Amino acid sequence: MKIIVLSDTHGDLETVQAVSAMPADAIFHCGDSELTHDAAVWEKISTVRGNCDRERQFPDQVVQRLWNKQILVVHGHQHDCHRSLLPLYYEALEKKADIVLFGHTHLYGAEMKDSILFLNPGSPVLPRGGKEPTYAIIEWEQDATVSFVDPHNELVDTLQIKNF
Repeated sequence: MKIIVLSDTHGDLETVQAVSAMPADAIFHCGDSELTHDAAVWEKISTVRGNCDRERQFPDQVVQRLWNKQILVVHGHQHDCHRSLLPLYYEALEKKADIVLFGHTHLYGAEMKDSILFLNPGSPVLPRGGKEPTYAIIEWEQDATVSFVDPHNELVDTLQIKNF
């Protein structure tokens, strides 16, 4: 199974189109695309509304089951993700999520808490904190690999998760 995750592209249609053309079982955008809801690129990508998205047609969250994993996608601004993952953790428990995808901070990272993967893909166009521009790829069978790659598809960082 392969999932591609991006967020905080802030009007960069070229990057969103390039990622949407990549082979994957699912592609998620965690908000702040600043694109219109009727853009053709959304035919291949599930997206949510970020705090900079003007389009009210985007949902605040997406819950989708892939293989045996429940995936929760939010932007993160409504869960105060700058301060703590605790509100996202409670939302994950409520939705019975195995994977929580979120953006907003423009900082890539992933961590496991009580067998729930929390993943922020960073931003491929406006990274913060001295980080490189990134999006994320999750690949798993029994174990999982989370890769953070730059817009040129070069590996920036990786995380291995056993028995995922």
